[in-house]
Amino acid sequence: QVQLVESGGGLVQAGASLRLPCAASGRTFSRYVMAWFRQAPGKERESVASISRSGDKTYSADSVKGRFTISRDNAKNMVYLQMDNLNPEDTAVYYCAASGRTTQPTGAPGWYDYWGQGTQVTVSS
Repeated sequence: QVQLVESGGGLVQAGASLRLPCAASGRTFSRYVMAWFRQAPGKERESVASISRSGDKTYSADSVKGRFTISRDNAKNMVYLQMDNLNPEDTAVYYCAASGRTTQPTGAPGWYDYWGQGTQVTVSS
């Protein structure tokens, strides 16, 4: 099993940057495809970004391409979401997720077995 703990959320102004770390437990972190999802109030959960086991491949949703970057450090059991040029539409709870059932980055939530508790990101205009 993998336990995931997100941090780094907060209240920022439009145009600001935030970096969300996600710490994973366990010694097999490198076996998991990792992803970030988000859910805004009254909306469905949506994919943000995903990264392959080795970190050589990534996927980003169209809404965040060019602004958000996913990365990982397998030696530290960490995955990160660098968010630049934030806007109020990015306000949501951000969740880290892990999949041991796929080898490719994917934004489909059904592939992910493990989820963190989420961290709130609020962007004011």
